[in-house]
Amino acid sequence: MNTEIFGIIFMFIVSVILAIPFGKYIAKVYAGERTFLDKVFHPLEQFFYNVSGIDPHVEMGWKQHMIAMLTINLIWFILSMLILMTQGSLPLNPDGNPSMSADLAFNTSISFLVNCDLQHYSGESGLSYLGQFWLMFLQFVSAATGMAAVVVLFRAFRDKTVTGLGNFYEYFVKSSTRILLPLSFILALILVFEGSPMTFQGKDTMLTLQGDTVEVSRGPVAAFVAIKHVGTNGGGFYGANSAHPLENPSYISNIAQMIGQLIVPLAMIFAFGHFIRRRKLSWIIFGVMTIGFLILTVPNVLMEMKGNPAIAQMGVDNSLGAMEGKETRIGAAASGFWSIVTTVISTGSVNAMHDSTMPLSGMNQMLAMMVNAFYGGCGVGLLNFFIYIILAVFISGLMVGRTPEFLGKKVEAREMKIAMIIALVHPFLILVGTGLATAFPEQGASTLNNPGFHGFSEILYEYTSASANNGSGFEGLGDNTLWWNITTGIVLILSRFLPIIGPVAIAGLMTQKKYVPEGDGTLKTDTGTFGMMIFTVIVIIAALSFFPALALGPIAEYFSMI
Repeated sequence: MNTEIFGIIFMFIVSVILAIPFGKYIAKVYAGERTFLDKVFHPLEQFFYNVSGIDPHVEMGWKQHMIAMLTINLIWFILSMLILMTQGSLPLNPDGNPSMSADLAFNTSISFLVNCDLQHYSGESGLSYLGQFWLMFLQFVSAATGMAAVVVLFRAFRDKTVTGLGNFYEYFVKSSTRILLPLSFILALILVFEGSPMTFQGKDTMLTLQGDTVEVSRGPVAAFVAIKHVGTNGGGFYGANSAHPLENPSYISNIAQMIGQLIVPLAMIFAFGHFIRRRKLSWIIFGVMTIGFLILTVPNVLMEMKGNPAIAQMGVDNSLGAMEGKETRIGAAASGFWSIVTTVISTGSVNAMHDSTMPLSGMNQMLAMMVNAFYGGCGVGLLNFFIYIILAVFISGLMVGRTPEFLGKKVEAREMKIAMIIALVHPFLILVGTGLATAFPEQGASTLNNPGFHGFSEILYEYTSASANNGSGFEGLGDNTLWWNITTGIVLILSRFLPIIGPVAIAGLMTQKKYVPEGDGTLKTDTGTFGMMIFTVIVIIAALSFFPALALGPIAEYFSMI
């Protein structure tokens, strides 16, 4: 057990150590400063600009940034629908996998487009290699979209009073070429050497240890899995995701994938501090996020290591922990750690089945997605956290009787209205979706494999995962139906673009205001006290919004077991 805990600590500490200098590198990339990869990627970027006719030096306002983002995403959505609905007749399909139905193609296209990767199909049998490659492309561009959006926030609070906030396409391309691509290449190499397939050949016949002959799917697995983690996407090449032995062959690959999914969200925090020249503020943000992360992680690891009391009462040895739905090569502790990392940072990949975790572990996984601001996904994690900062600034200002200010810009009624709308959209989508699925049992409850409290948790988890752009699932429900494909697809669209547009709009509006130099009466936002204020706001909003629903699901299930 001590070895398992050591492995968890090692993965987290190494991720933080690597993220600090990588954050400085990211800040240089977005600031247009020279980096060691300029000679490699500048010609490639220039090729993209020449082909597309884009001038990356044209300054855009925040509205132009958002129009560019929505336009390019619409084009990708149309292309995705065409490819997925016709993949059965297209090349690179050695296993003869069929085309998707319209509703499943809609859900899959939206899901990968918004960096969620909620999969209502089984990866190896639901997609051709061409389909997998297209989704791999979406994993790159969806992550780059969130990163390009957060740079608007960076520029807004570095350049004081401005109207131009850089160029969306420049930030987007640089995010893809100089950040996501190199990391994905390194991780893919590690996975190949650990045993993940990287081929265009079809299924292979293998002999199991039991002497059975089975057909095992292959394909460009290593490349797909690399960007799935680096881009905090999470969609698995195989239906079992990172619990599959070819997608996650060893404990070394497990460590590499863990670091891969943590490094960009962590680095973006430090990049923010370097970019706006307020490193102390980035450490406060990191501290608040880390406290929230540990409050969720530590209990999960301990509960999964302790085991299931119901199984222990049957006389079954529980010394290895709650091992139902887990891989023995990974263990209960590392699986419990992964379950929080993947829900905190919106990756959504799994190396164990969350449907089999302890009830309160499932609750913590849902809480991580309900808060949706502890580290978060590539770029969007900071955008979500920014909403909580604005709310904390406003409340703190009222408490001390001063006009709320953040980094020299006043927070007024217009910004507060946007912040409150965005803060309420997330719980609204989750709770309304869950309510409708339970109100119409012939659509929602009829697809459940588990009754009672756990069945309700499965419904709640599905909409929470969709709204948080996470993509993981309890997987105890049959989700490839018209109801689930359409309703979660709608939630995916709204929960992706509104939380991006809102913070960017606030930042854009604040850049147009006069800069107010800090004085003796200025509220300090880079102190531990203000960090505690942000954390309190997060806890209050999450507790008030979601406690009743959690009480009906995982909490009730927990008390039914003791």
